[in-house]
Amino acid sequence: MNCKSKKEEGADTDTTTIEAPKETLKKPKSDVYIDPIQHATAILEWKEKIIYIDPTGGAKAFKNKRLANLVLITDIHGDHMDIETLDSLDLSNAEIVVPQSVAEKLPAKYTDQLIIINNGETKEIQGIPIEGIPMYNLREEALKFHKKGRGNGYVITLGKKRIYFSGDTEDIPEMRSLKYIDMAFISMNLPYTMTIENAADAVLEFKPKQVYPYHYRGTDGFSNIAKFKELVSKDSDIEVIQLDWYPDIDTK
Repeated sequence: MNCKSKKEEGADTDTTTIEAPKETLKKPKSDVYIDPIQHATAILEWKEKIIYIDPTGGAKAFKNKRLANLVLITDIHGDHMDIETLDSLDLSNAEIVVPQSVAEKLPAKYTDQLIIINNGETKEIQGIPIEGIPMYNLREEALKFHKKGRGNGYVITLGKKRIYFSGDTEDIPEMRSLKYIDMAFISMNLPYTMTIENAADAVLEFKPKQVYPYHYRGTDGFSNIAKFKELVSKDSDIEVIQLDWYPDIDTK
């Protein structure tokens, strides 16, 4: 929109350009709520569904939390499959999604609640598609920790959101080939999973819309999440979101 005026004949024309105000695009509010409990443990809330991921920490960690409709367990290690915590919770109305290796180690009282999903399988449970994604180590020195086929990462589809929990894995081809992931929870701790550099490189390849570093405490302390964010920020389309996975510990 241009406004022109002549101050007097022969004078230069003074042109002022007025730009129309730009519309501010508001980011749509997610209908998925993430409650980080500790390390690998989280609660997802979506509509009326409550999903516990790798519940650990005992009853205290879940005090005042809504009861689970679904429980997903990734692996047999104690920071993922904690029978003491399971026993302390009211899971009477929950279905428990596990790989075969976990099913074999859980007490018999849970048998009727179990739904087994192994690598590469997808099942719809309570109207929610859940896909078992491989999780395993690649480095020779780490093969003893997580062998291929034993544990699951998961892709959970909640409405229009595809949410990936990596479980204990390195930057395996199956993770790098994921498509259309909205929220990715990526582990990065040594010696059990992968370096921040490997994690960032994988994320830059499969390009989730958001990435949440989690499970980042190793034998030598905490991984450098600030450095991970710096590496991933090479792609401005990927948002790195830091949640408090270690509420009782100063990770700085």
